[in-house]
Parts: sequence; structure tokens; C-alpha cells
Amino acid sequence: MDFSLGPDLELFRESLRRGLEKLLGGGRWAEIDEAGVLPAETIRGLGALGVLALVCPEELGGQGGGWLEAAIAAEEIGYHDPSMSTAVYTLLNNAWPFILSRHGSPEVAGGIVEKVAKGEMFFGIASTEPGGGSDVAGIKTRAERSGDYYRVYGEKILISGVREALETLDYGGWLLLARTGGEGHRGLSAFAFTGKWDGSLASGLEYSILDTIGRHGISTGILRLDGAEVHASRIVGGEGRGFYVAMEGFPLARILVAAANVGAARWALERAVEWSRERRLFGGRPIASFQGVSFSIAEAFAGLEAARLLVYRAAWTADRYVRGEAAREELNLYSASAKLKAVDTAFSIFQETMKIVGGISFTKEVDVHRGLLGTLSYLVGAEGAQNIMKYIIARDLIGREYVKL
Repeated sequence: MDFSLGPDLELFRESLRRGLEKLLGGGRWAEIDEAGVLPAETIRGLGALGVLALVCPEELGGQGGGWLEAAIAAEEIGYHDPSMSTAVYTLLNNAWPFILSRHGSPEVAGGIVEKVAKGEMFFGIASTEPGGGSDVAGIKTRAERSGDYYRVYGEKILISGVREALETLDYGGWLLLARTGGEGHRGLSAFAFTGKWDGSLASGLEYSILDTIGRHGISTGILRLDGAEVHASRIVGGEGRGFYVAMEGFPLARILVAAANVGAARWALERAVEWSRERRLFGGRPIASFQGVSFSIAEAFAGLEAARLLVYRAAWTADRYVRGEAAREELNLYSASAKLKAVDTAFSIFQETMKIVGGISFTKEVDVHRGLLGTLSYLVGAEGAQNIMKYIIARDLIGREYVKL
């Protein structure tokens, strides 16, 4: 068994680290979080580094990379921006353009993927509604056919990238789920909805930005659709197939979520180690000499390494799934396990780091709190709540006939 990633992936990681240090280093990531705006030049910088649409086919304008490569990228971005803002932007603009390229028409997918890859366009997921996020089959937003178009009516909430898609960039959209048929999951369709194209907002679309407690660099907002038009050619996967399309995208996105949390947790653990060496008390002893500190760091390292290995296993499984070598159940099992373990571990490590740093960590003099709040966003629900991860694992491990919602 070889635990190395091989020279090509290690070279990719080192090259990416150098690029991210230039893009986000010197405290730039914290400045973005404090300002609450992800600048267009930062987004274009991510495109120049080749981490957007990394997993999309080259013939559509993507990078043609694999999911293990994408997980490494997400991990490094999480490390260089532990607030998670640029990591969230990156993972969304990999998972959902990939799903579009896999199930959408080449004409529609190509125009979007190419712009995403260059950092000119945001393309995420719009599924969550005020009535709930995890119950995708219960979506109320409806799309009514009118000639060659559908008119969409409804409201989406807790949608990532609203400002980036509709204000910061000239192009923006989402894989939007809406009901074209009856109740239940078979009545849902997925649309490549562009809320902004070439600087013009779609008619029938209104939006607002929510005031979140963390992860300020990327916006979270509300989309209100009152007859917004989508051409029938922009249905992804066929009418009535939206639930199945989305259920393929979520496990892939979760792998990158988990990888980004591993990267952020690595940053926090390094801060804890540094502080334990430098902070001295009780006659000049470094606080690392106290077991309450050193044992906490030891446990954090063991947990982080376990989470990283699980993330890599999930990414490896995703590559096999895309090649047709692994079943969807295997992908679900490992992606949910990776998110469950990585997010819990990351949040715990940020908590322990704040305890080690002490009272000053409750101020903006140090930036550990930014990572705590960034990882918290995934603890409470983004890309699926932790209890949903447990349900997925139990369902696919024990059997669907035994574990049901």
C-alpha cells in the first residue's frame, strides 16, 4: 500500500500553494472576510490557478482534471483561506458545472463551463427553500411550460453566491430545481438558470443578501422568482429527472466540502502548535509543557489525519464512479462519511485552538474565530446537515429497506 499521491499531484499541490500564497496570503483572506466581499480579481485569480471547473471536460472549456486533484485543491484553498469563503466559491464552481457538463446539452454547458473556468461566471446550486433544505423531494418552486420556455415561480433561500452571480460578475446562475410535474421527487426538473448574462439581470428575478454570522467573503441570499423565463433547452438531464441529477451532485460537492474543512483545520492546528510553543506562563514554562494543552494537540492531529485519509478515499471513489467503476451507493457512503468526519473534526480543532490561544482569540486581534464560523456553516447544514450524513451512511450500509425517512 502506497500512501503517497505521486509526483504529479504533489507538484500540483506545491504549485497551487505558491499561487494561493500570492492570491490570499499576507492576511488578504482575512481582509476579504472582514470586508464581506469577494472581489472579482480574486475570482479571476482562482480561474488563473486552474481550480475552477477543474473537473469539467476540456472540450467544454474545463480543466479536464479528476476529483482527487479537486480535493487537493479544495484542501489547499481551505488552508489559505480558513474563513472558507474562497473554498466555498471553488467547490461550488466545480461540482455543479461538472453536473451540468455531464447531464446538460453541450451547447448550454459549454457556454457556462468556459466562463466559470476563467473566473468570469458563478454557477452554483439553488435547491433550498424556506420550508426546508434537506427535503429536496418536497420542493415547491414550480416551472410552467409556455411554448419554448418555462416560467419559474417560487423562492429559494440560503443560496450561496447571490452577490457574486448577480453583482460582482457579468455572468451568474445556478442549477435550479423546480417542479414541472406532480408531487414527490419524480415531478422535479433541473434547469441551468442564468440570473445574469452579459451584465443583464433576468426579468422576473429579485434577490436579497442575508446577514450571516461568518464566512462573510461569499454571500448567502434569497432568490425570488416571479415568472422568470428559462428556455426548454436548459433543462438538465430531461424533464422529471431533476432529483436524480441533484442527488449525483451533492455527494461530489460534499467531498470538496470535507477537503476544504481539512485544510482549514490544518491551519488551525498549526496556530495551536505555534501558540503552545511561544506562550509562556508560571515561571516561563511554554504552555505546551502542560498535558491539558499538548494532549489536546495530539488528539487533534490524530483526528485530522483520519479525516484527510477518508477525504482522499472519497475522492478516489468519485474518480472511479465517474469512470463507471463504482456504484452510486459507494460514492454516497464515502462522501457522506468524509463530510461527517471532516466537518466535526475541523470545528472541534478550531474550538480547541481558541481554548489554547485563550481570551485574545475572542477578539479580532487573531483570526481563529473566522475559521470557527466558516466551519460552523457546514456543521449546521450547508451541503446537508450532519444528521443527514448519518442517515445516508446508515441507509447505504444497513440497507434502504431497513433505514427509511
